[in-house]
Amino acid sequence: MKKLHIKKGDTVFVNAGNDKGKTGKVLTVFPEKDRVIVEGINMVSKHTKPNSKNPQGGIVKQEAGIHISNVQLMDPSTGKPTRVAMKVNAEGKKIRVAKKSGEEIK
Repeated sequence: MKKLHIKKGDTVFVNAGNDKGKTGKVLTVFPEKDRVIVEGINMVSKHTKPNSKNPQGGIVKQEAGIHISNVQLMDPSTGKPTRVAMKVNAEGKKIRVAKKSGEEIK
C-alpha cells in the first residue's frame, strides 16, 4: 500500500482544474488510484434509479475524485498551501511537517 502525504480529514488547497483556488476537507483517500474526494470540490451530476434512500430517483449532485497531485495540504500555522516533509521525532515515529513553517501537521 502506498504512503501519501494527505490523509482523511486534512484541509487541502486545489491548485489545478475547474475548482482551482478553492479549499476543502478530504472525505476519502484512494491510495491505489492516487485520488482523493474533497468536500464541495469537483461536483458531478449522477443519474440515479429510484431506491429506498431516494424513492423519486433523478439527478443527484455529488463529489468526484480529484488526483492527489492537484491538491496541496494547508499549513496549520499560516493557513497557506505548503509541501509536506516526513521526519522522525524523538520517539522514533514518522510525522508530517509543513515545509513552509516547519510545524508538525496533526
